[in-house]
Amino acid sequence: MRHRHTIRNLGILAHVDAGKTTLTERFLYLTGATHKRGEVHDGTTVTDFDPQERDRGITIFSAAVSCDWDGHRLNLIDTPGHVDFADEVERALRVLDGAVAVFDAVAGVEPQSESVWRQADRHGVPRIAFVNKLDRAGADLDTAVDSIRTRLGTVPLPVQLPIGREDAFTGVVDLVRMRAATWPAGSGTYELGPVPEELRDEAVRRRRALEETVAELHPAALEEFCAKDALGEDTLVAALRDLTLSREAVVVLCGSAYRNRGVEPLLDAVVAYLPAPVDVPPVRGEHPADPDAPLTALAFKVTTTSTGRMTYLRLYTGTLRKGDTVLDTTAGRTERIARILRVQADRTTEADLAVAGDIVAVVGPKTARTGATLCAPGAPVLLEPPVSTTPVVSVAVEARSGRDTERLATALARLTEEDPSLTVRTDPESGQTVLSGLGELHLEVAVEKLRRAQELDVTVGRPGVAYRETPAGTVTGLTYRHVKQDGGAGQFAVVVLDVAPLEEGEAVREEGATCDGDTPRGGAGAFAFRSAVTGGRVPQEFVRAVEAGCRDALLEGPLGGHPVTGVRVTLTDGATHVKDSSELAFRAAGRLALREALRKAGTTLLEPVAEVTVTAPETAVGTVLGDLTARRARITDSTTHGGTAVLTATVPLAALFGYATHLRSRTQGRATFTTRPAGYTPKA
Repeated sequence: MRHRHTIRNLGILAHVDAGKTTLTERFLYLTGATHKRGEVHDGTTVTDFDPQERDRGITIFSAAVSCDWDGHRLNLIDTPGHVDFADEVERALRVLDGAVAVFDAVAGVEPQSESVWRQADRHGVPRIAFVNKLDRAGADLDTAVDSIRTRLGTVPLPVQLPIGREDAFTGVVDLVRMRAATWPAGSGTYELGPVPEELRDEAVRRRRALEETVAELHPAALEEFCAKDALGEDTLVAALRDLTLSREAVVVLCGSAYRNRGVEPLLDAVVAYLPAPVDVPPVRGEHPADPDAPLTALAFKVTTTSTGRMTYLRLYTGTLRKGDTVLDTTAGRTERIARILRVQADRTTEADLAVAGDIVAVVGPKTARTGATLCAPGAPVLLEPPVSTTPVVSVAVEARSGRDTERLATALARLTEEDPSLTVRTDPESGQTVLSGLGELHLEVAVEKLRRAQELDVTVGRPGVAYRETPAGTVTGLTYRHVKQDGGAGQFAVVVLDVAPLEEGEAVREEGATCDGDTPRGGAGAFAFRSAVTGGRVPQEFVRAVEAGCRDALLEGPLGGHPVTGVRVTLTDGATHVKDSSELAFRAAGRLALREALRKAGTTLLEPVAEVTVTAPETAVGTVLGDLTARRARITDSTTHGGTAVLTATVPLAALFGYATHLRSRTQGRATFTTRPAGYTPKA
């Protein structure tokens, strides 16, 4: 059984194309977990095992792998870098103790690097940084470090100095131990030696700067620095670890993962500086967990494979054994653990048990979903689940063959179970099945998964925009006589209606009126009905029937058959027959009378609008405003704070298709937006 002090649960975080997956492959190769280096461009990586990942050359799904280094078990999660898959990163960060943030030595801190850094801040995850691709033209460690300082607002602590630039990059100077590590061309190992003479003065200067910065931040280091005017190696290492765990600073290393230079020192730094499970605070839950408590585990990922359903768990306390019965406190039911698996991306090995601090997959739970807490039945605990982002982009999906409709529904349910950031709903007006996600690439991947994994032939299109109609004018005193006599009991009903549009901002509730909600004109379901009949000329039960008939008429407007909204109807008079009047007759009269009134008044076509809030750098405001104006937006608010602008606008829903991708491309990925329904407005 491995001790919790020797476990490191870490994620690899970065912008897309910064080299996360290549770095993970080097970790696996150097630790002996694999015997051949996988390459992204060859489609031979361990963690990017899904066919779509290999086709696109990007990480889409977070993958867990394990390896051993210097007597420590490293549980790694390679996370996606594309913003559309930010929820995969969010779920991974929820169960990680530390992370390696990878930065491109040419580009420095890129937009998605900034986003995942903020995500890690929210989860309180300690990080070390690795400046990758130092062998590229234009690569510069100092520029990358400056971008970490200015863009991320943290204190970078470079502990290495590159030996050589660009193509001539051959190794690093270790400023902590003041020695050089070089990787000779064609050699599979690295060599340790003295600092090159030409770099000695620069290395001494940088070591001194490192000591001074650490002393400013760490009390014990400051005490030794004041006493000896220098820091010993042990003191410096201990201080760097403390500053990493407290997130007051970030240790920065450098190298080239593709050329296999600088990876071994990074592995050493993972062991030296990142936290073990015992170093992190107890996880938040309704019942605080302590290291010696009964089993507590969080399900952070669910996948369905050809061999069955796998649930990925992070164990916070206790021990899990094969055959155990556990309580799913989220669902309120017990589950049996049939198998425990150590995961190597798409490959697994059996294990008899897992201990606190482990990340494993289990087979057996049939209903545990992402975010579920599994615990000992006698000690119920409910952990805080990962939070899913609200979807912002939707497409309509349907099976090309009617025979596959049921299979499609099952496949979509499985998709949303595996990825909670996807949602499926049926549009009540268009009848379409609508799949929603975090971006167009996110939805592309989901639909392609339906086609490949489920072998479904599906068609994809934009969801039909649900238009509505509203009265354009007023009709007063419209009299409608509904008289039918066809042998049996007759039908007799006379109604007199006033029909008018609801005014902007007009409250629809008033004495004697009924409505579908306190909704102003143009809102969904804005309908007011009132009876002004006196002297009992229309009994109350028939008044209710007239109202029901009016609601029937609102389902289809005269302009295009769209639902009608924003209507005020007043029943002013009517007449009954002693034998032939009935609720059925008055319901028919109300329906037909309102239809005729709407034809006479005319209707205006309304389109759905959304309130959009865009957060963007101040320098991008002109671009964002111009794009919103082109989409027929009406700007309602604009504020600026600390170099960031927040714009609020109402935009026709039909004009928002593709907006997420368009906004990112226009602002280099630095702008984000949220939406919420804002009712209906007349279509221009």
